[in-house]
Amino acid sequence: MAALTTTSKRSTLSAGILAYRKGARGLEVLLVHPGGPFWRNKDDGAWSIPKGEINAGEDPEQAARREFAEELGSASIGRLQALGEVRQRGGKRVIAFAGEGHFDSAALASNTFDIEWPPRSGRRQNFPEVDRAEWFDIEFARTKMLSGQLELLDRLLAIAGESAGK
Repeated sequence: MAALTTTSKRSTLSAGILAYRKGARGLEVLLVHPGGPFWRNKDDGAWSIPKGEINAGEDPEQAARREFAEELGSASIGRLQALGEVRQRGGKRVIAFAGEGHFDSAALASNTFDIEWPPRSGRRQNFPEVDRAEWFDIEFARTKMLSGQLELLDRLLAIAGESAGK
């Protein structure tokens, strides 16, 4: 097996929250669509739980709460239950938590990031980390979510007492 080398200083460990609510369509989850030019025209398979890097020495649950607030502009989530860790394509590991909550997606107020865009243009542009947030029923969420995070839906169903087919 070849050694894994990285040229990026970015962490490969993140933490996030899979927020859920019981709605008219049964159990619903809150997913976010990443902002920026790379994700602009991607939809199915591009959505994620609100998540971000864990700082050195930071507790994963506190990191998940911080990232939830930064990406959505709201920290209104109650008690969290651990969902464990998943590995996304590319190797990033995500420690996830589930929490029942209520978030109005129209109130989205994401933090931003700055990149050179278009590449090699010398121009810097600012983009939101998250450009959309929506509630999805479990089955529709399976079509929207990053493949590396799909297991989190089954873990949520197990702790919420729902069956995977609902």
